[in-house]
Formats: sequence, C-alpha cells, structure tokens
Amino acid sequence: MFKKLGDIIKWIGQHFMGMLFLLIALVVLMPKSTAPLSPANLQEIELLGPIIDADAIIKEVEEAQKNTRIKGVLFTVNSPGGAVPPSIEIAYAIKELQKHKPVIAYASGIMASGSYYSSIYAQKIFANPGAIVGSIGVIMESANVKELLDKIGIKPQIVKQGTYKEAGTPTREWTPQERAELETLTKDTYELFVHDVAAARGLDVNASKSYADAHIFSSKRAKEAGLIDEIGTKSQAKTELVKAAKVIKPVWKEKDKFEAFLEKLETQSILKVQSYFYGLKSSL
Repeated sequence: MFKKLGDIIKWIGQHFMGMLFLLIALVVLMPKSTAPLSPANLQEIELLGPIIDADAIIKEVEEAQKNTRIKGVLFTVNSPGGAVPPSIEIAYAIKELQKHKPVIAYASGIMASGSYYSSIYAQKIFANPGAIVGSIGVIMESANVKELLDKIGIKPQIVKQGTYKEAGTPTREWTPQERAELETLTKDTYELFVHDVAAARGLDVNASKSYADAHIFSSKRAKEAGLIDEIGTKSQAKTELVKAAKVIKPVWKEKDKFEAFLEKLETQSILKVQSYFYGLKSSL
C-alpha cells in the first residue's frame, strides 16, 4: 500500500510542472468573450425543473429590478410546476418587476401548473411551437401504506389534538371528514389560481372550464384559449423584448461561467427528479 502511495506521490512530483503548464495554457488560450464592453441592458432569468424553492429566482428578479441598466427581462420557463407557495412567490415577484420594466415569458418546453402561474403577469407570453402549456389545477396526494406496515409489523401510535390534525396521514385510509377537509383546501387554492389567471390574462373567470380545469394544451390550443400571446422561437421572444424595452443596441447580461456551470449541474439533477416524495404535498 505504501509503495503504491509513494508511486502516486512520485508521479505527481514528476508531472506537476507539466500539469501546471497545461492549466496556464488553457487559461491563456481560452477563447475570449466576443461580447461588447458596453454594460448589459437585457437579462434572462430561467425557471427550470420542479418548483420546490423560490429564493434563487426571487433574488434574480429583485436584482434585475434594482439594476437601472437592465431595461427588460426574458423569463424562460421549462418546468412542470411544483409546490404552491413558491409558485405564487415567483408570480408576484414577476408582477412587481413588470411594473418597472417589461418582462416577456417564454415557454421553451413545459409551462404548466405552477410554472404557468409564475408567468401570468409577464407583459406577453411566448411559447415554442412544441411547448406544453396549462394544467391549471391543484393536487394533494399521499400514499396509503397501511397494508405495508401491517405486513412488516409496524403499528403507528399517535397522540393528537384537533379533529383534522391527522388529515393526510399515509398510515391509513382517510376518513370521509378528512377527505372533505383536504378537498376544501385544494378548492380554495384552485379558485385563487383561476382568479389570478383570469385577472392577469383578461379571461372570464366564469368560463374557466375552457382554459383551466387542469387542461393540458399544445401551444396552438393554448393561444386559442387565451393562455399565451404568441407562438414562436426564443429568438422571436428576444426580439419582442428588445422592442418592448426600447433598446437600440441589445446587450445581454452574462452569468459568471463557473456559476453558470454549477447551475447547469444543479438543474440537470433536478430535472432527473421529477417526482419527490415526502408525505402529504399540495402542488400546482
């Protein structure tokens, strides 16, 4: 073992200078950015993967709002939705940002449920011709693992105060009263969702069955239903933002390369985990 360790140390010593030279060469020869030296006046903010937490998006939105050089924001979305509170947080942050500078939302793949909610207050919503839009609905779910617990000999013991404190438990089938309580909760959330969509998009809340009710639309049908404004590519959405922001020479803000690399790794990991299980959850 010590001989192998010694060989490794010896190899590092022999090749250290070569490795250092290679690293320096990579840094020196790395292609220089061709971006102009002018300060950025446009920014892209991305919402990718399931919505679990809103903090990172909110931070970007607030920074874009405070930055007087940024004249417009492209909000690019590819997300199936997620938890209720962070979806609403993002929606209202975009609403506030739109008061100060134009925001164009772009559905690059999926703009459904909570991610559609997050986008409704943009000045315009563009969607890729192959995008999926809609799914305006609310779901609350929990497994019933009673039979499994019985097989392995586990008997839950619970002390509670309050009739509905155990509503949503996975350890047994819900009682009719518990189910009714949870249905009331999802109904309240759904009505809030529909009301905000109708107000933001200028739709008739009484005709929500046609555009809500968890319908999943192609871009063509989403436009017919009034959920989006235009069908087009990301390039076309950018062009629309340039026009709305009244920018003569568009310069897009670039993220730090290392930061962008880490975000890409994180996003790829999140996209692989489309389902996340932690007991009862309410999702948009």
